[in-house]
Amino acid sequence: MTTKKTILIVDDDQDYLYQLKIRVESFGFQTILAESQKEAEELLEKTKPDLAILDLMMENEDSGFILCYKMKKKYPEVPIIIATGVAAETGLSFDLNDENNRKWIKADTFLEKGIRSEKLKQEIDKLLTSHA
Repeated sequence: MTTKKTILIVDDDQDYLYQLKIRVESFGFQTILAESQKEAEELLEKTKPDLAILDLMMENEDSGFILCYKMKKKYPEVPIIIATGVAAETGLSFDLNDENNRKWIKADTFLEKGIRSEKLKQEIDKLLTSHA
């Protein structure tokens, strides 16, 4: 029997957090949830997820980036998706193909919130396969 992969989901919006949990579990994964950067950091002391989906703006505007940085330092092989509504809210966008952005943004991919289930599953599967 294969054990299910575990996905850490971090978002301060409880509704979004639980919607994402249901979707990710429907793909056949286990989930662990955190509602803040601080809570996620505490979880990461005890748990190593197979993949993480992080909100960008939580306690602070850059909580997702900070959490991502700390997580990559501790578990460099764990892929990270940043799910954000920041482009819609601020007009900012982050291009991970830009060399300067790659230096400080440690996420493996960015997804705009409101992502379709098929696309989310595709990204998760792709990242888990490429990091296996």
